[in-house]
Amino acid sequence: MKFVLAPDSFKESMTAKEAADAMERGIKRVIKDAECIKVPMADGGEGTVQSLVDATFGEIINVKVLGPLGKETEASFGILGDGSTAVIEMASASGLHLVDKSERNPLLTTTYGTGMLIKAALDRGVKNILIGIGGSATNDGGAGMIQALGAKLLDENQKELPFGGGSLGNLKDIDLSNLDPRLKDLKIEVACDVTNPLTGENGASHVFGPQKGATLEMVQILDKNLAHYSAVIKEKLGKDIANEPGAGAAGGLGGGLMAFLNAELKRGIDLVIKFTGLEEKVKGADYVFTGEGSIDFQTICGKTPYGVSATAKKHGIPVIAFAGRIGDKVEVLYDHGINAIIGILPEAMTLDKALSQGTENMERAAENIARVLNIKK
Repeated sequence: MKFVLAPDSFKESMTAKEAADAMERGIKRVIKDAECIKVPMADGGEGTVQSLVDATFGEIINVKVLGPLGKETEASFGILGDGSTAVIEMASASGLHLVDKSERNPLLTTTYGTGMLIKAALDRGVKNILIGIGGSATNDGGAGMIQALGAKLLDENQKELPFGGGSLGNLKDIDLSNLDPRLKDLKIEVACDVTNPLTGENGASHVFGPQKGATLEMVQILDKNLAHYSAVIKEKLGKDIANEPGAGAAGGLGGGLMAFLNAELKRGIDLVIKFTGLEEKVKGADYVFTGEGSIDFQTICGKTPYGVSATAKKHGIPVIAFAGRIGDKVEVLYDHGINAIIGILPEAMTLDKALSQGTENMERAAENIARVLNIKK
């Protein structure tokens, strides 16, 4: 039997690789000669770097960058097994978790560190970058990111703008003459599952600003500044990003990546499927195992088990999904390629215990399913 094991991480319990390893151990207790192809997965959010590095036998690179408030911090990115592709989570350098609640202020926070990660990836000779842009602390439209790559954002006195979304209202000119020349040959794809425009009631500032520390007054300033920023970009670069779907993601970083680096925004799970080569790997499999910590009706909105099952369904391969928690209305998934959803907990237990015993619970559950699949008629 051939099994493709393509789980996401089980947050705070198992990485995607650890979950796949546990699945394999469970299967091989029953089917000694089973062929297990492990493809650690993610959906473009937290854990994407680790999953893609594990799936492609790549490496993690640690670098020093400037964090959201301009203080030095350590961040990381991945180089995939092909050596020519980097994967970056902007939250590693510019994430909300890097800022203490008492200091959260999107008027000041910057994506400069994310630009430093892109530069560090270029220093490794990559030609392609996948960027996940969830979890940001910023609302600067990607201004800091492009400044780190050599651009100058200038006010009416030809002085560079300081960090943060609060300064964007003073933007007068954009000088790209010193932009890193290696960017011309770089292809950037952005894992983005939100469709918010840059500005307005559904834009970056109104929808996401408050969770980053913005008061109602700050939201008004930030939204007005992003509108001005996009108008200057349109005037100077000829690119209209204000109403582009996804431009408002990560405090406007989605729009900045489109405007300055010609990036393409795509669904996270679709990009991970592409970079892991999942579709090719599922061909000829007897079964596909997937899963993540919680599966419910929202899983259909581009989460890993849905993406894996849709891929397997194209080739008529049964899919079994494993979860620590099975939520409401999961029945909808049975029409989209998932044949069974299995809870991995053997008994009622505390959350802490469930998290700490994740790998053994997964191994046991996979073994039990393998015993069912191995029953001879």
